[in-house]
Amino acid sequence: FFFLMIRRPPRSTQSRSSAASDVYKRQVHGKQCINGRVHGDKIKSEFLARNMTAVRRLEGLRKLLQGQIDEIKQAGTYKRERVITSEQSVEIISGNRKVLNFCANNYLGLANNREVIEAAKRTLDTHGFGLSSVRFICGTQDIHKQLEKKISEFHGTEDTILYPSCFDANAGFFEAILSQEDAVISDALNHASIIDGIRLCKAQRHRYDHLNMEHLEKILKETQNCRLRFVVTDGVFSMDGDIAPLDRIVELAKKYNAYTFVDECHATGFFGRNGRGTPEHFGVQNDIDVINSTLGKALGGGTGGYSTGRKEIIEILRQKGRPYLFSNSIAPAVVGASLKVFELLDTKPELRDSLNRNTKLFRERMKKAGFKILGHDLSPIAPVLLGDARIASEFADELLKEDIYVIGFSYPVVPKGQARIRVQLSAAHTVEQVNRAVDAFINCGKARNIIP
Repeated sequence: FFFLMIRRPPRSTQSRSSAASDVYKRQVHGKQCINGRVHGDKIKSEFLARNMTAVRRLEGLRKLLQGQIDEIKQAGTYKRERVITSEQSVEIISGNRKVLNFCANNYLGLANNREVIEAAKRTLDTHGFGLSSVRFICGTQDIHKQLEKKISEFHGTEDTILYPSCFDANAGFFEAILSQEDAVISDALNHASIIDGIRLCKAQRHRYDHLNMEHLEKILKETQNCRLRFVVTDGVFSMDGDIAPLDRIVELAKKYNAYTFVDECHATGFFGRNGRGTPEHFGVQNDIDVINSTLGKALGGGTGGYSTGRKEIIEILRQKGRPYLFSNSIAPAVVGASLKVFELLDTKPELRDSLNRNTKLFRERMKKAGFKILGHDLSPIAPVLLGDARIASEFADELLKEDIYVIGFSYPVVPKGQARIRVQLSAAHTVEQVNRAVDAFINCGKARNIIP
């Protein structure tokens, strides 16, 4: 037992090899001895074999993933995070320089609104930082119920349920409401969160060609044997800027006894005469069965989402919606700030007027310059189609040198061969800032022979 009495040097002085030896020795001490002799060679061999297997397994994973990363880089679609060191606004600090931001979902410019920020601060003092709970245990405060009521009043619906995000709202809806007896009929270009939510349910899944009402009607005819059928669509499509024809969709849904579900993330607060979104724009506010939307875009840009609609649907979501049942409540400060946002939507209609002015100016000048701009003329989402992924990425980098902050989008965010720079206008942009952005696009476009 003499070797047990030898004092081990402090770990800080040990090399990697001696540390590994310690692991080996600790395993040796735990093995059975025969005639006072340890079967050291066998144990050491087993130990090394196990570790070599672990190393090979880890290297295999690293090699596989690194290969995929290299392919993404070679395709020009590798995504790098640009770090912002300022508040979110139309002017931001990135890379120690001030640039104009034309790629945020900050449609009404409320992300750094002083009244919204003060409301969040007051709520921190009155209701604390967080709740450390899901809603049905001890995570529902009076302000959560107030916000749900306010959202219902805003949309003209019967009831509302809050979620940590609209991604969660979309993920929780279909599984809770639909079964194998039902069918989902979804626009081909719906948001990824809708697609993922549909995958979680057992209903039949059907997809109609983007905005194609003839194809939608064909599927409605073919699925009349189902118990429930939901026609599912974005109101405004986030990557294309086009608008679902809700009047036609509602007409077909009524004709074939189906229900309607609309994701309004890129419409709530600013689309429609009073900001009530695409249902208001098409005059079908009372005919939509479920609206899912977000607090994280035009409505202050924080976090949080919701489902609003028929009260029985919302009640089932409270009982069965997994993201609701297993996710923390929205933080009190976000709730307090959001209550202020809904107040501003009714008292500051000039925000929507400014956004519409900027949208019209940008779209008209860019089209006149020769760029292909996707989407509806009323949409502040104005994708500049470039086609090639590498060109879109490099074009965005060149615009940053002109102090215009935009991002190139390519596959898998958009279909292959349809890479683009998605420009998003804000009510907070000035006319001079919009013109600066257009001028920068023209300069870079001519330098690359994209426009004449």
